[in-house]
Amino acid sequence: MSKTGSRYLYVAVFAAGMTTLAVELAASRLLGTVFGTSNLVWASIIGLILIYLTAGYFIGGRWADRSPFPHTMYTILAWGAFLAGLVPFVARLILRPAADAFDQLQIGVLLGSFTVVLILFSFPVTLLGTISPFAIRLAIEDPSHAGRVSGRIYAISTLGSFVGTFLPVLVFIPLVGTTMTFLIFSGFLLLVALIGLGLSSGWRRVLPWLWMPIILIVAAIYFLNRPIKTTQSQIYETESAYNYIQVLEKDGYRLLRLNEGQGIHSMWHPTELDFAGPWEQFLVAPFFNPGPVAPESIRSMAIVGLAAGTLARQATQVYGPLQIDGYEIDPEIIRVGRDYFEMDLPNLRSIAQDGRLGLETSDQRYDLIAVDAYRPPYIPWHLTTREFFELVRSRLTDDGVVAINVGRAPNDRRLIDGLVGTLKAVFPSVYVMDLPDTFNSLIYATALPMEITDLHQNYLDLLARKDIHPLLMTAMQRAIVNQQPATQTGTVFTDEHAPIEWITNSMVLSYVFFGDMESLR
Repeated sequence: MSKTGSRYLYVAVFAAGMTTLAVELAASRLLGTVFGTSNLVWASIIGLILIYLTAGYFIGGRWADRSPFPHTMYTILAWGAFLAGLVPFVARLILRPAADAFDQLQIGVLLGSFTVVLILFSFPVTLLGTISPFAIRLAIEDPSHAGRVSGRIYAISTLGSFVGTFLPVLVFIPLVGTTMTFLIFSGFLLLVALIGLGLSSGWRRVLPWLWMPIILIVAAIYFLNRPIKTTQSQIYETESAYNYIQVLEKDGYRLLRLNEGQGIHSMWHPTELDFAGPWEQFLVAPFFNPGPVAPESIRSMAIVGLAAGTLARQATQVYGPLQIDGYEIDPEIIRVGRDYFEMDLPNLRSIAQDGRLGLETSDQRYDLIAVDAYRPPYIPWHLTTREFFELVRSRLTDDGVVAINVGRAPNDRRLIDGLVGTLKAVFPSVYVMDLPDTFNSLIYATALPMEITDLHQNYLDLLARKDIHPLLMTAMQRAIVNQQPATQTGTVFTDEHAPIEWITNSMVLSYVFFGDMESLR
């Protein structure tokens, strides 16, 4: 092999490693629009990608020994690149009906679609896995340098994988979307393969393969202007570095859905404020205190999990223009909130930051902290620990209250009981209510010791006034009527040990095997 050919071999190895990881990261987003991004989905993707690469390494070594020629390797590389580019187009044809099946709870269609899409990745990833052993076979000219050459090739491949880990998530998916990200990386790799084929075998041998980029271009023209999902009542969709974001409009109500769409993260209506959801119940939290508590005394609030601002809008109506700091890790959701949910309140400061980090770096103290960032199976474990709640307590005023929205299964309260036990390790009083007609519960923890009779007395005091917003009175009635025992387990979640995934994964598996879809809502 010429010196130019030997050097170009390393370019091909770098490009193959980069594309392999880019495909893996883009696969998570491709599947996430329908199946979510739980750790079970991630484990399926990562595990199968590793199996496909293992098969590629084995096949590549044997193939290289039988046909140790550069044109063979670059032909394999071209096929791997081309098939990687086709994956999102074929997958979209499968995932669109799967998205409808998710809405209609058709379990068989879901599992079949998930399996078929994962199998789709076997073809390009296995072919890309053959490249490193093939390149080693071609690059070794002196057996005494075999170790050095092998180390260099695996180092370059790994460096490419490192680049391929960050570019899709941080740059291409937010900028141009998942399908275009597949096309960019597969197109680049296809270009590398065709150039390698030309350098090793002459440019005439490239001509028979030009149909590959042509087909990818035609597919892109046909598919790229189509929506990712075709959900009825959809008025907007986009992709960010964190989520697939969807806005629906039904009978004047706007709904924010993320990823697979199980669960409503925000609601908006031009005149209505009571959505019979969890948001209203956060408003009750300050009244878990010895009274009388007046709404006008509530001057500050933090929301961890702002979404599109439903709670902020309600709190402003009930309490007046209190200062609200809303933490939302996804800046694109904040933009969607402003564009579609009137999240332009002058008293709301929207902060694109992880909630725990935001509270850690803040010097503010709040009368109320609302944690609305849990939804099985997506529960950030670092927002469930004793250390986190100690931080929360330090950011509350002397009579402040934290309220948490928690999803549960119909017959499984382990997550709630674990959180109650963790909160009781930090706060003197903890109370629980179940939201009617849902599988959500609200947990309230107070900085001061109190009795449930304090809530009842505050309700009676407000009932005697004529200037209280009816939304607050309705929410207090629900909280009183739907109180539940604040039972606890012996486990206290800590930064060292927070087995949240054990609980949420069992809920997911219950759904998969028993069709218990309601446990995930």
